[in-house]
Amino acid sequence: MSSIDIRHIVFDIGKVLIHYDPQIPYSRIIPDEAERSWFFANVCTHDWNVEQDRGRSWEEAEALLIEEHPEREEHIRAFRRHWHEMVPHAYEDTVALMESLIAEGRDVTMLTNFASDTFREAQKRFPFLTLPRGVTVSGEVGLIKPDVEIYRTHARTFGLDPAATIFIDDSPANVEGAQAAGWHAVHFVVAQRLRADLAAYGVQPLDVLDGVGPAVATQA
Repeated sequence: MSSIDIRHIVFDIGKVLIHYDPQIPYSRIIPDEAERSWFFANVCTHDWNVEQDRGRSWEEAEALLIEEHPEREEHIRAFRRHWHEMVPHAYEDTVALMESLIAEGRDVTMLTNFASDTFREAQKRFPFLTLPRGVTVSGEVGLIKPDVEIYRTHARTFGLDPAATIFIDDSPANVEGAQAAGWHAVHFVVAQRLRADLAAYGVQPLDVLDGVGPAVATQA
C-alpha cells in the first residue's frame, strides 16, 4: 500500500478526536440502569438522535418525543440540555497526531455526523477542531454517513481526489461507505494503531505519541 499516493487525510470526530457517551449525564438523570437502558432503547434512541445529525432541529425532535411520551418530557429535554457532558474530553494522542500532519503541510479535513449547533459548540470547547482546512458537518448538508453521497459531497467541496484520499472513522459501516465512494479508509481503534495504518499507506507522521495519554480532560 505504500506505493499509493495519499494526498488527502480526512478525520471523523466523535470517538476519534473527542469522546462521546450519552450515558455520562443520564447515569445521574436516570440512576436506575434498567430504566436508563429502556429509555435509550425506546425514547431517545440512536435512530432519533441520527435525525438531528441529518439536520432536524432539536425543537422538532423534542416535540415528537414529548407527544409520544409526555411523562418523559424532562428526560427528553435533558438530552440537548446536558449534551456538553456527553463530550467530556479530547483524545489527546489522536489530536497530537492530526496536528503533526497539519504541521507537516498535509491536506487534512474532517467529515462528521454531527448536529450543526452542537458541532459549533464543540469547536468552541475544542479549538483544535478549527485547525484542519475544512469540515463537512452532516447536519449542515442534510446527509449522513455511511451514505455514499456525503463522501462525494465532501470530495467535491474540498477538491479531493478519491483515489488519493484516506478516511479515518471509528465505525466500520462508515469506513465501508468511504470505500464505496472510492476512498481508502481505516477503522480507528487507538492512536498508535492509526499511526501504523497511516504508515502502511506511506503517510509517516512525526513521532508525537510518546508520553501522550489516550484521553485527557478538556475544560468545558
